[in-house]
Order: sequence, then C-alpha cells, then structure tokens
Amino acid sequence: MKRFIFATAKYESGDWESAPNLPAALLDLMAKYTTIDCAPAGVIVELGSEELFEYPFVWLTGHFPVRFTERERANLRRYVDRGGFFVIDDHNHDIEGAFHLSVVEEINRTFGPLETVPNDHEIYTCFFEFEDGPPTTSHELNGWGDQLIHEELFAITRNGRICLLYSNKDYSSEWDLRPDTKRFMSLDPTRFGLNLIVYALTR
Repeated sequence: MKRFIFATAKYESGDWESAPNLPAALLDLMAKYTTIDCAPAGVIVELGSEELFEYPFVWLTGHFPVRFTERERANLRRYVDRGGFFVIDDHNHDIEGAFHLSVVEEINRTFGPLETVPNDHEIYTCFFEFEDGPPTTSHELNGWGDQLIHEELFAITRNGRICLLYSNKDYSSEWDLRPDTKRFMSLDPTRFGLNLIVYALTR
C-alpha cells in the first residue's frame, strides 16, 4: 500500500486553514494503533489542482461562506466519482451558520441531496466501536454554536460506499490538538478520525 498522507483541502473562499493541528493529532493516533505506513506530517492540496487525485483522504473545514469555483467543483465531482474519500466538517457547529448553509448548497449543486448515514453503518465499527453513531463533541455538550447535539452524519455515496462525508459536529475544533496534549486526556477524542481513515483506505 502506498504511504498514507493526510491532505487538507485549500479552497479559494473561506478559512480553509482553521484547524492546523488536526492532521498531526490524527497521524499520531494512526502511528499508535495501526501498522499503516503514514507520513509524519500532512500536506495542503488545492481543491482545484490535479494533485487532489494523489490523496485517498481529504479533509475540508472552515467558518466562513464557501463558494467553490467551477474548477474546484468539477475536481470535487471527479474526486468522488473516482472513489476518493472527502470529509467536510462545519467548524462553526451551526446549522444556521454561513459555512453550513453555503457548503450544503454547493454539495447539492455538485451531487444532489446528502443522504443520512445510519448510526449502525460500518464507519462506526471499522476500527474503534461507536455503538450510538457519531461520537458527541465537547462543543455540542457545552452548548456552543447552534446548541444542538447532531445525532447523525450525512454522505454522498457511490455503489454503497461513502465518498463524501458531511458533519455538523465540529470535529475540527475537537481534534485540533497537539499530540502531546492528548497525553493528559483519559480518552483520546480523535479516535473516530481513525475510523474515517481506515474506512477510506479499506472500503
């Protein structure tokens, strides 16, 4: 298997760089729990570039309105159709916020409506087990953003496989940690991120 490199999508609108420590936190978890050969640091890839297709897993987040260029939209469609795994996470945790409203509009424009991911989907058991579906974030429990606990994730699928995953849960804040910080936590909050990567690489 080719060495895994965590890729963060850079897009022309918005603050794509809003969770700079997230790749290192997830790569640290991969190194601890798997034998997957992974690069020690992530990369930034422009959504509109041909380099996008070199990475099987791409993360996108932000706070501000998202308006993809025609090139970015076409690339995202090709990436999903070719079997890539693309994650979009709302860093605001706010279903009435500018990021959520604009990015869902872009997804609808590019693919059509998102589907609800059942909470017994294999993405919740392919490495660590999350019996109740997507793990709740501290931001949801503390009432930040829209003050809701979002009990489901959403997706675009191809042949039964998730190719684009959309989250309102703000994992970008929850997982934006330096690896050393996790040593002082009783439970590593980034564990679900490893499920996403394992699913992307094995399904």
